Amino acid sequence: MKMEGIYNKLKTQLEKRLTIPEDKPEETIESSLKALWFRAAGIPKSVEFVNELPLPELSEHQISLLNQLVEQRLNGLPLAYITGRQSFMGVELLSDKRALIPRKETEILGGIAIEFCQRLSQSKQNITIFDVCCGSGNLGLVLAHSFPDIFVFASDISPEAVELTRENITFLNLNNRINVCQSDLFSAFESKDYYEKIDLIVCNPPYISSSKVAKMDPEISENEPAMAFDGGMIGFKIIQKIIKEAPKFLSPHGWLIFEIGAGQGPFIIQLIEKSQNYKRIGAFPDDNIRVIFASCSNLM
Repeated sequence: MKMEGIYNKLKTQLEKRLTIPEDKPEETIESSLKALWFRAAGIPKSVEFVNELPLPELSEHQISLLNQLVEQRLNGLPLAYITGRQSFMGVELLSDKRALIPRKETEILGGIAIEFCQRLSQSKQNITIFDVCCGSGNLGLVLAHSFPDIFVFASDISPEAVELTRENITFLNLNNRINVCQSDLFSAFESKDYYEKIDLIVCNPPYISSSKVAKMDPEISENEPAMAFDGGMIGFKIIQKIIKEAPKFLSPHGWLIFEIGAGQGPFIIQLIEKSQNYKRIGAFPDDNIRVIFASCSNLM
């Protein structure tokens, strides 16, 4: 069977049987099939990187592998875990079951973090960043990739996620500007070497309440690590800890920036205000807050 016939046959299978989760808007039937095709060809690429590329010819063995990969996808295995790749803000990353798959919605947080880095770079030659709950390392990696004068300390409580971040650091050749370690948020940094020295703390914490975890799309709940999205009984367990512990690490110009769940904004802003540790608080977007940023200082 010619390549075109194979493609059309598999496309029809996917159209009939594949349901793509709403939180993965970058995935379509065609882009998913192309990503699986490149993976079968031994050229792993994220779903966002394949759209404009011509499909390579496949050997008989690779066609057989492609059919297996399509079946894995139809059985609910996330595409990024099959291809081993995920794009985040245009940067290609390694992805597997050791960490949450970076989401499009988190690019809102990434974009705001880049804006703060641009502002910080106007008054500072070198910028020091914490990326806590780093997962695959996507936030810290993109910031270091975007700015040559940034150094990132990344941490995650999961040793598996830390391993994946290390591999991504090497994958992007950023070994000299990112250091990752296993840590319960800031616990590995409890030292005068870090107090009041951090210009930006970024975090995509778990914020889904435990009761809702089991009700999530099975593709997510049965494959991605639960600790990456389970935020405790009401979803604020980790966020409350971040709000409490971040101030002692922030420099006079420093900011804390983190992602939250839809509808959580007003309550979390109240938590920050009640802590009395922050002088400036902001949120984005205004109508359905997904990112909150706060500073302990009136500077900048």
